[in-house]
Amino acid sequence: MALMTRAGLLLLLLITSVPVLADSAIEVRDFERPVMAERYRDLTASLRCPKCDAQAIDSSDSPVAADMRERVADLLREGRSDKEILDYMVARFGEFVLYNPRLDERTWLLWGLPFVLVMIGGVIVAVFVRKRKHAQVRALSAEEREYLNALFNREGSE
Repeated sequence: MALMTRAGLLLLLLITSVPVLADSAIEVRDFERPVMAERYRDLTASLRCPKCDAQAIDSSDSPVAADMRERVADLLREGRSDKEILDYMVARFGEFVLYNPRLDERTWLLWGLPFVLVMIGGVIVAVFVRKRKHAQVRALSAEEREYLNALFNREGSE
């Protein structure tokens, strides 16, 4: 029984230590200047992994994300600008890799629609407010007054 307990504890220790060992393999990039390291961090945080759901390549364990990080580092070492690197990634993987899509003929509706909807909503609210402000208040008819009095008298008698 003691042997089974020890074997179970050893197996549990092994299973729980595997994720720790996997997370300890952090990629280290050496850049000549700290500015380049900062650009690398900014670029990898702004690019989306094509394989993962809504995860940046800087935090993804996907092999595709690792290749993308390596390519970003290589392009930085070649002296490419951030725009050139982003253009390269978009040409290779499509607009999906950008968390903030660019404003162009294909995305103008994506960027403009929220503003248009807010404007339409504002116009609708203004129209309703204006109608209520100018609404005519009319006096109750004799029939309506009698019905209302009957309701008040009935509630008071119970």
